Amino acid sequence: MPGVPARAWITAPASFTGMVAAALVVSRMRPALVWRALDGDVVAGEVSARLRPDNRWFLYFDTWRADAWPPLAGAVARELGRDLYVVLEDAEYDALDACTAAGFAENRRESYYRIPADPAVTGLAAAVPPAGLGIVSAADADIARLRLLDDAVRQDIPGCEGWRWDAEEFRAEMSGRFFDPATCLVAVDLASGEYAGLVRIWRTRAGPRLGLIATLAPHRRRGVARTLLAQACAVLVARGDTSVTGEVDDTNVAALSLLTGLGARRYGGNVELIKRQPGP
Repeated sequence: MPGVPARAWITAPASFTGMVAAALVVSRMRPALVWRALDGDVVAGEVSARLRPDNRWFLYFDTWRADAWPPLAGAVARELGRDLYVVLEDAEYDALDACTAAGFAENRRESYYRIPADPAVTGLAAAVPPAGLGIVSAADADIARLRLLDDAVRQDIPGCEGWRWDAEEFRAEMSGRFFDPATCLVAVDLASGEYAGLVRIWRTRAGPRLGLIATLAPHRRRGVARTLLAQACAVLVARGDTSVTGEVDDTNVAALSLLTGLGARRYGGNVELIKRQPGP
């Protein structure tokens, strides 16, 4: 589960039925990575682009007319010369149709889960760190080593392959308004001092959100993830929270097994789409 992930919040366009496409003029709002489609003096739509730490370009559409999607996506593709990605809620049918018309195709899917915090439900009450491992707050961890741990564990998470944090961007992420030192924890090998895994539960306006839980390969199947979740969820329960939400790639069997084994229930999902750059 990636960190506070990029999400394409989209105003669904009007239906294609009965719509007559106008000649739209697309221009970039420099110096920002924002493109706007104009029908005369009327704004028909807008899109912004962001390069993620995994070196993938994600688009964020705000459109009011269905015919604005293809020229906006085409303008970004021509200027950036890279594959483009967008994430939509899986029930945004009009937006999905518009993306298809703009040359996007499905790349992968994630499901949203609501995970109970009550240890009586999850069975985490008895979870303790494996022998030789301790748990510390991310606020007390070495920021450079924590960044390298974050990069390393993401290589095995679908949709995050190739992720490499910029040092300053990671520092900002770990000191932002959603960071909670009581629920962002790191597992530490007591003998070597090496970091073994982490859990990150953000404190958002909508409630606790599981941004990432992962363990390095040598420490898997030892109960590290369950212990990290147990300690973080104990904090949530003490605060009166009853659940935490999170998303999981539909192909991530290990994560799905962990969360559903704790009583997590699916309540929605999203679709990641890709517009591939034509080869030379």
